[in-house]
Amino acid sequence: PLVSVGDERARVMPVLERLKGIAAPISIDTRKAAIMRDAVGAGAAIINDVSALSFDPESLAVAAELRAPVILMHAQGTPQTMQENPSYRDVLLEVYDHLEARIEAAVAAGVAREAIIVDPGIGFGKTFDHNLALMEGVSLFHGLGAPILIGISRKGVTGQLANEPDPKERDFGSVTAAALSANQGVQVIRVHNVSATRQALRVWHATSRGHDIA
Repeated sequence: PLVSVGDERARVMPVLERLKGIAAPISIDTRKAAIMRDAVGAGAAIINDVSALSFDPESLAVAAELRAPVILMHAQGTPQTMQENPSYRDVLLEVYDHLEARIEAAVAAGVAREAIIVDPGIGFGKTFDHNLALMEGVSLFHGLGAPILIGISRKGVTGQLANEPDPKERDFGSVTAAALSANQGVQVIRVHNVSATRQALRVWHATSRGHDIA
């Protein structure tokens, strides 16, 4: 069932209150304009919308008003229906076209183009083969002219590739997926095990780019 604005606010706002003062920027994951406004007002620095600002008719205008970075993610269907036989003629091109259209809609509504980040939505309305195609071809999305975010950590596709049914035991596969994404130029990688991923990316960066990083 759809979570009401009131219920979502009651879940999110106390957490944001307790996170005040931490050094890391906070991302609010919501499809609702009212929650975006409240969360940014409470200190959230980034808006992450799995519907790419299409679920709530007010979200485009609110995102433009708030001037926070916005992550536009692709998902086929809704969270309730997205895994019911997802289908594409060409998953890479269809996801690309969708994200391109959502970027243009956001810019037309007043969102700064440089504030937009795109996420192809691994696991959101995709089969194993769709997810694998996106992982293999994620560099295509550089053509959108926006930073790419990818979230593979501990997801089902990682578990299937690593033959690991327990999400908590998928860190080795997740770290490998993160390095492979970085190798395709992905700028933002959402992970669970930050320490292990950072260690892997330091080694990858030093060996693939010829120098160390701070």
